Amino acid sequence: MHPFRSHTCADLRKSDVGGTVRLSGWVHRVRDHGGVLFIDLRDHYGITQVLADSDSPVFAEVEKLRSEWCIRIDGKVLARDESLVNPKLPTGEVEVFIEDMEVLGAADELPLMVFGDQEYPEETRLKYRYLDLRREAMQDNMKLRSDVVASMRRRMWDQGFREYQTPIITASSPEGARDFLVPSRLHPGRFYALPQAPQQFKQLLMVSGFDKYFQIAPCFRDEDPRADRSPTDFYQLDMEMSFVTQQDVFDTIKPVLQGVFEEFADGKSVDSVWPQISYRDAALWYGTDKPDLRNPIKMADVSEHFRGSGFAIFAKLLEQDGTEVRAIPAPTGGSRKFCDRMNAFAQKEGLPGMGYIFWREKTLTQEDVDTISEDFKRWEGSFLNEKASEALGGKSGATYTRYSAKDVEFHAKVGSSWLEGAGPLAKNIGPARTEAIRQQLGLGKGDAAFFLGGKPKAFQRVAGLARDVIGAELGLTDENRFAFAWIVDFPIYEQDADTGEIDFEHNPFSMPQGGLEALSGDPLEVLGWQYDLACNGAEILSGAIRNHKPEIMFKAFEIAGYGEDEVRKRFGGMVNAFRYGAPPHGGCAAGIDRIVMLLAGEETIRDVVLFPMNQRAEDLMMDAPSAPTNEQLRELHLRVVRDDT
Repeated sequence: MHPFRSHTCADLRKSDVGGTVRLSGWVHRVRDHGGVLFIDLRDHYGITQVLADSDSPVFAEVEKLRSEWCIRIDGKVLARDESLVNPKLPTGEVEVFIEDMEVLGAADELPLMVFGDQEYPEETRLKYRYLDLRREAMQDNMKLRSDVVASMRRRMWDQGFREYQTPIITASSPEGARDFLVPSRLHPGRFYALPQAPQQFKQLLMVSGFDKYFQIAPCFRDEDPRADRSPTDFYQLDMEMSFVTQQDVFDTIKPVLQGVFEEFADGKSVDSVWPQISYRDAALWYGTDKPDLRNPIKMADVSEHFRGSGFAIFAKLLEQDGTEVRAIPAPTGGSRKFCDRMNAFAQKEGLPGMGYIFWREKTLTQEDVDTISEDFKRWEGSFLNEKASEALGGKSGATYTRYSAKDVEFHAKVGSSWLEGAGPLAKNIGPARTEAIRQQLGLGKGDAAFFLGGKPKAFQRVAGLARDVIGAELGLTDENRFAFAWIVDFPIYEQDADTGEIDFEHNPFSMPQGGLEALSGDPLEVLGWQYDLACNGAEILSGAIRNHKPEIMFKAFEIAGYGEDEVRKRFGGMVNAFRYGAPPHGGCAAGIDRIVMLLAGEETIRDVVLFPMNQRAEDLMMDAPSAPTNEQLRELHLRVVRDDT
């Protein structure tokens, strides 16, 4: 028999009853049932119940076992009594009577329990990651990650791609984040860098004639951590193709990613239609360039309804250039309690608050009818006054419309009803404007809308967050679905509000739409062949059709204030290669960590990465970063300057 096991802890079935087996694994849980010890023995594959009583020759040793001891047992497979069968386990119809046992590795008192669903501080989980990884949920997440990567590889090969490895030690190349620098021992005072992405190398592969490239690529960026971003390193499905358009890239990568999501969706639906939304429309409709389309709410510009209105705050604000008022529809959110809660949310996010209107049904009373009749007598043959218009549900519109006596007689009946806007905003702007807003947003009885005003960049982030919160709290967001959207037409440049200087807003290596000619006009109107893919509110892919012509690249950087010499100094290898017959090419990179995080239903990528850093970019388990020895510093010709401030 094998020294450690004849079966895994997931193998045994009722057909094995009567046989002698050897199992190895960890003591998951011990249960003492009055002289009979039951142990759930766990390995990577599953759990088998083993037991010992006073008839077992090793009962005394079994009594000493504690959680997470690593043991080997020999024993006889028994059938469980029918009433004791555990249908939740593949091995639930059998158990093993222990006849021999060996302790392979005893365990000290545990800093965190593997059995159960107890919550532990993240610092504890990361310091003892090897224990945290033994937990069932973490084992499942890491198996999922491995399976996703394998699926991606198969699907890329099926699309005619080959996998090529690019360098890990290379030159520093600013790409939007800080490099990790590596000092050179052989070249004192000079440094290599870990690649932020294989960007330049994969483009050079296209110049080299390889046509289709992919790689499961490690990337290194010295960034501030977030829930969906590692502060040090991450992995991406990196791809590049020659002689392609933007749509070619979409058509190539979509079946790969859609297939992966369908394979591992675990019962959730996966959208097959991926709309293409411009960057500017995404900002207007969703307040973000990574919208969650599971939420049907679409924001709208309602500035015209407030321009010159009785709501002075918005009316005066709209007199300034570049300002807008945007509405966030909230179907079924028409209660003062909910509106007040969302107003408090905006204040928590640093804004003064959010205006709101909610709509309720208004029914005419006899008193209302009498008022209308008196008003009509005074105004017959002229325009109705505001009070009469309000009584008629704002039917008169933005300007008061003539009504005949027959019209008033028809509408002004006791019991007739209409939708009335409620809240301070509605009172200030009047029924006509309130009704026009309702109709533009397509809202009805019991619905609400929230309003934010100013320069969009100042409130857009909060508007997007509010949309997410409204969708979740009102049950509008479909949690059992993966919804995708291509975000396209990114502006290449932006203008600094204080200095007026032009700089890159997005990827500077994207080919401008319109080529060199487009760069001769207003830089703020120049769009790039650049795209992102959003899924459920997360950016999971980014890419572009590349700028492969040196003359266009030099002009693009010149507009942002970088001379030709600076471009050659920073990106000389790639610029030189483009002088020797570079093909049109483009590609993308999909974030593996984020994709697995979505599929696993986790809130942070640290739960789908084997050994992540903490929020301060520290490895608590391996004690990194650590101080170098004096000998290491001498070899590298370095000296550490202490910061005592």
